[in-house]
Amino acid sequence: MQVSIACTDHNLKRGNGDHSKQSATSPNVVNQARAKFRTVAIIARSFGSFTPRHISLKESTGKHTGMKYRNLGKSGLRVSCLGLGTWVTFGGQITDEVAEQLMTIAYESGVNLFDTAEVYAGGRAEVILGNIIKKKCWRRSSLVITTKLYWGGKAETERGLSRKHIIEEIVRAMTYVINQGMAMYWGTSRWTAMEIMEAYSVARQFNLIPPVCEQAEYHLFQREKVEVQLPELYHKIGVGAMTWSPLACGIISGKYENGIPETSRASMKSYQWLKEKIVSEDGRKQQAKLKELNHIAEKLGCTLPQLAVAWCLRNEGVSSVLLGTSNPEQLTENLGAIQVLPKMTSHVVSDIDHILGNRPYSKKDYRS
Repeated sequence: MQVSIACTDHNLKRGNGDHSKQSATSPNVVNQARAKFRTVAIIARSFGSFTPRHISLKESTGKHTGMKYRNLGKSGLRVSCLGLGTWVTFGGQITDEVAEQLMTIAYESGVNLFDTAEVYAGGRAEVILGNIIKKKCWRRSSLVITTKLYWGGKAETERGLSRKHIIEEIVRAMTYVINQGMAMYWGTSRWTAMEIMEAYSVARQFNLIPPVCEQAEYHLFQREKVEVQLPELYHKIGVGAMTWSPLACGIISGKYENGIPETSRASMKSYQWLKEKIVSEDGRKQQAKLKELNHIAEKLGCTLPQLAVAWCLRNEGVSSVLLGTSNPEQLTENLGAIQVLPKMTSHVVSDIDHILGNRPYSKKDYRS
C-alpha cells in the first residue's frame, strides 16, 4: 500500500477562507496557528500502477471514461482531476446505499481519488468507504484513498499529533510511516506557505521526506492561496494542489438562492458560520454575481455547477478537485465538468473574472 499523509492547520475560523496576503505571512498569525489545531491527512494507494513513457506526465485522458489524470505535484502519483469527498455526506446526510451508488458512479467514470478523514461522522465515513471498496472487489491498485488525522476520539490522548496519537513530531512521523511501507507520499492541508516551506526545510535538514501536496479551499470566491501562494511552492519544492469545495459549500450550486432549506447543512447548528455567510452582505453580492455567471453557463451549454468545477480544473496548478455530493444526479452533473473544460478559453475566463471583479488569470503563474 502507498500512503501519503498530509497535515492540516486549523488556523482559521471554519468557513472564513484564507487570510489576506499580509496575514498569511504574518509571524503572529503563524505563531497563533501553531498554538492551535493541526490535522494530518493520509493518502493511500496500492503498488503496481505506473505511467507508460509515451503518455505525458502532465495530463493524460482515460481511454474509456474521458477522465483526465494529472501528477500530484511533482511526484509520480497519478490522480484523477476530479475526486470524491465524503465530508458531511458519508455516515451523515446519506445512507450507506447511496454512498455505494456515488462511489460506483465515480469509479466507473474514471475517478481514482476518494477523500475522507478520521473525524468525518465520528469515523463512520472511513468505515463505510472501506466496506464499499471491499464489497465491490475493486483492485486496490486502481485507487487513491486520502484521509486526515487530528480529530480522533474524545479523550485527550485520542486526538492531536502527539506521539501517543500518531507516533512522533509531524515530519518525522510522516517519514516513519513511509519508511515502514505504509506510505509513499505525504502532504499538507490548510497550512500557510511559510509552514509548508518550513516543513520542507526540516525534511531536507534531517534527511526526512518532504510533503508533495497541499489541500486547499478553492472556488470562484476563494482564489488567492491556490493562485498566488501555491504556484511558487510548486516551482520551488514541487508541492501540488488538491482543492476542495469547488461549489463553495453549495452556494454556487444554487441551493440557497431562495433561502436556506430546512434539510440543508446551513440549517444545522454546527454550520451556523455557513448560514451567516449566506445571509451576509457579501453573500447577497455573490448571489447576484452567480446570476450573471449563469448566463455564461447557458452560452456554453452547461450548468452553473459544471462551469464552476471546470473553472477550477482550468488551473494547471491544480492536480485534483474534490467533489462533495449527496445524490447520484448531482455527482453525474458535476462529473460533466470534464466536457466543459475544453470550452474554458481565455475569453471565457476573462468574462468570468470581469463579473467577479478579479484580476485575469495569468498562465505564466502556472508555467510547466
